[in-house]
Amino acid sequence: MGQKVRIQGETLWVWWLAALAVACCLVTTIVFAPGYMSPDSIDQLRQAMGRTPLTDWHPPVLSLVWRALIAVTGTPSSMAVLQSVIFWGALWVVAWCVWELTASRAGSLAVLCLGLTPPVLTFVGVVWKDVHVAGALLAACAVALVGLRLRDSRLPPAMRWGLLWLGVLFLAYAMLVRKNAFLAAIPMFVLLVLALWRSPGRRTWAKCAAALVAGIVLPAAAISWFVRPVQTDQGAQIMLDDLIHVLTVEELRSANVPPELRDRLVAAAEECDRIGALSDAYWACYERPADGLTGDSDHMTSLWLREMRGHVSGYLQYRLRLFAALLFETGYPYQPGVFGNDLGIEVARPRLEDTLDSYINGTATDLRPLFRGWFWLAVALVLVVRPGRGTFSLPIRALGISSMTYVLGYLPIMPATNYRYIYWSALACTLGLLLLWLDRGTTDPTDPTTSGSDVTRTGSAVTLHPAVTARQPTDPENQSATQ
Repeated sequence: MGQKVRIQGETLWVWWLAALAVACCLVTTIVFAPGYMSPDSIDQLRQAMGRTPLTDWHPPVLSLVWRALIAVTGTPSSMAVLQSVIFWGALWVVAWCVWELTASRAGSLAVLCLGLTPPVLTFVGVVWKDVHVAGALLAACAVALVGLRLRDSRLPPAMRWGLLWLGVLFLAYAMLVRKNAFLAAIPMFVLLVLALWRSPGRRTWAKCAAALVAGIVLPAAAISWFVRPVQTDQGAQIMLDDLIHVLTVEELRSANVPPELRDRLVAAAEECDRIGALSDAYWACYERPADGLTGDSDHMTSLWLREMRGHVSGYLQYRLRLFAALLFETGYPYQPGVFGNDLGIEVARPRLEDTLDSYINGTATDLRPLFRGWFWLAVALVLVVRPGRGTFSLPIRALGISSMTYVLGYLPIMPATNYRYIYWSALACTLGLLLLWLDRGTTDPTDPTTSGSDVTRTGSAVTLHPAVTARQPTDPENQSATQ
């Protein structure tokens, strides 16, 4: 990357960025206190507080983390505080790296301002697994940018592997807290490895992959063995949607399933048709028995496997229709405060909640594309196809691929058309666009195909290209990694 020589006093800028990030974190915590919560959030809070048994309807890791925070702090609001700290801390690290690599005050400041844009700010303080996924992936991206900044220095192997494990920790948590997050996490994992090793060899890839697998499997096994969450067969919820929207009522009436289940399927299909419910039938149309989907899941799975093979066209049409609704009719851009509950949890500052409501919903009305799935999918495609050739081309493309695969991955499993399902894509694409803007007219100084003067001045920093600086010994780990 070359060596940057700072003008005296400019190194204080990173601390001004830190102070601004802390201020934004405090404001976010105050506005969202004690954390905005939907029915899903309240359900997980009940589990965290021990009011109801821990289940696997939502991956239990979030409830377990929340339980630990409540045990330490004594208040459920600690989860929203943790979310804000991780979010703004990650943005500060990204801003710091942008400053170090570009010496652009405007660029580094814009990174923090990204967190105040309506499509991003809307869910920062909402206790949802979707928000945890986005925060963890953003933190992993921040670690990767630190690695990218330090990659060509004489980085000690212990620090290099320490950064790898830190990034893996965030990526593993993202996949543990939401099952389909692996589609977004794998591109970020590749970014992490390539940011830490310029040309990783097969051994390095194998070790890094083993670290990621261990980071997922070991906690998952520990939760399964020691916590033993109640099995709910939540995956049958998707099959339920397919069955009652793909099969006709007459076909459901003749389905080879127990009479009780057959009656519930027929009634659900008729009710969904009456109210116009395109998805989420389990909550909108289905007469739920006491055990939820547990007793019906095996029969429902068998019926789904038999029927979908003979209704391929209908299945594809339904799933494409639902996916089109996610892209072009994206709803639920804002979670209004705290859902009514008997836990004594309510919005701490209603007037600030009203202000945030006006800010988010007003923007969603006036600038509707910012809250539509098609817009962020299009941006992701641009980032993948045209990431530039500058310093940030690698993270730009990784963010684009992560965003695109995450959205497309909802095609067969999407339960509803909510904005929360594309929240990570909106955050990643916003950051990718900003990095692309910062890369305008620049080239990667380590790219041997680029040429230029030996000294470049960017903002307040003077960059000496590697050809001018004294040659540094090759990192022994980099040598072994390419073998």
